[in-house]
Amino acid sequence: MIPDKIVNWVDGGNASPSSGVWLDKFDPSTGELLSQIGESSGADVQQAVGAAWEAFEKWSEQTAVKRGQILGDLVSLMKKHADALADCIALETGKPPLDAQGEVNASILQGEYWAGEGMRLHGRSLTSSVPDKHSYTIRQPLGVAGLIVPANTPIANIAWKIFPALLCGNTAVLKASEDSPYIAYLIAKLSREAGLPAGVLNVVQGSGSPTGRSLVEDERVSVISFTGSTAVGRWIAESAGKNLKRVSLELGGNNPFVVCEDADIDQAVHWASLSAFSNAGQRCASASRIFVFSDVYDDFKHRLVTKVKGLRLGTENGCDLGPVINQAQHQRVIQAITLAKSEGGRVLCGGGIPLNKKLEGGYYIEPTLVENLQPEALLNQEEIFGPVATISPVSDIDEAIAKANFSQYGLTSAIHTRDIDRAMWFARQVKSGVANINLGTFGSEPHMPFGGFGLSGNGTREPGLEALDVYSELKNISCLTRRNLL
Repeated sequence: MIPDKIVNWVDGGNASPSSGVWLDKFDPSTGELLSQIGESSGADVQQAVGAAWEAFEKWSEQTAVKRGQILGDLVSLMKKHADALADCIALETGKPPLDAQGEVNASILQGEYWAGEGMRLHGRSLTSSVPDKHSYTIRQPLGVAGLIVPANTPIANIAWKIFPALLCGNTAVLKASEDSPYIAYLIAKLSREAGLPAGVLNVVQGSGSPTGRSLVEDERVSVISFTGSTAVGRWIAESAGKNLKRVSLELGGNNPFVVCEDADIDQAVHWASLSAFSNAGQRCASASRIFVFSDVYDDFKHRLVTKVKGLRLGTENGCDLGPVINQAQHQRVIQAITLAKSEGGRVLCGGGIPLNKKLEGGYYIEPTLVENLQPEALLNQEEIFGPVATISPVSDIDEAIAKANFSQYGLTSAIHTRDIDRAMWFARQVKSGVANINLGTFGSEPHMPFGGFGLSGNGTREPGLEALDVYSELKNISCLTRRNLL
């Protein structure tokens, strides 16, 4: 299904990289070579941006309703080919089949939401202190959007960006993740079949440098939307700031999950396990730090350890988590666990590479729970992006909030309690862009804004209506009418 060589999609068709350089993409579940992707040079990126630049005028002149209809046709094709898209995701990322199917369904919902937004594209009517002055706002596109996505939830990340960007009237160059390149190509190809004009959506393959760097630095790109690491986000902000480009950054997380003494323990265990270990912990919204009230700490810990030990690794139906995305990430996670042990951490379960012969060669890591670490320890301060979480006791809600907020990140959080007053107090006091009650630390829906505080982002929110502020300019139009001229 996946070709040996994966090329760019530029101006409505295939485009091989001019560099002649190909990067190896390995199957994370086996470690075997899966495909090769073109390493797009600066010239290749310039070609893609040029195609988007040329297509912008005609695309932006279409009504928002018409743009929404075309995007709706793309959604219909995604539904028709949902199984093939899920198979591609499962193969490229090592996700179990049900996880891959769920991600495709989520991206379809995202597309449906934004296709419908074409009938709204909200403006406002404004009042004035000047007699007979009428004022209102409209939204207009920015130009070429540079969209950079990671591999952890590839089609969901693509949908989060391309649908609002295109609906607002921008054209786009999507920099695919080198770890999930073909799914981006497939979506671009389907968009052409759906009637999207050539050049409106382009895909470039390659690594962060030169491919991503060239996209960020191209002066014809008006807005950059990036999901990924905080370190890269810092550089993008600095580089794009030189030309005052619009920038949206959704970055790392080290998210707290709090369990109070009155929580439904079984439900809390269920959500803690999902939050920490689903998708092999490769979520910016993963529950990395679990804080449990002392009164129920031992009980909760015992049940959670039992639950985690029963999780099944692999890529078959019924498996709970697959491998991490590549060998380098595999090594980083293992090194982080080793460091945690040297810092005094006690591994309650997991802690290494599974011994199962069927998983040999893949980038698998046992789901790992560590206790007895200080708040300053690496696992409690840095985003690990693997199936690893820490667990610590707290005495009360004040200590829980203090420890939850002892972080440079502030993306998501969760609390489990039957006390609504305590839950709402936590939700207001915790420093995170998303606060969930009796749920997991993840779970954003298409119409809900997602983003974080601190090093988790630059204050923008995607998706939801707030994404309109990322991908459009707001214009205020006023008119003075004279009654005596009527």
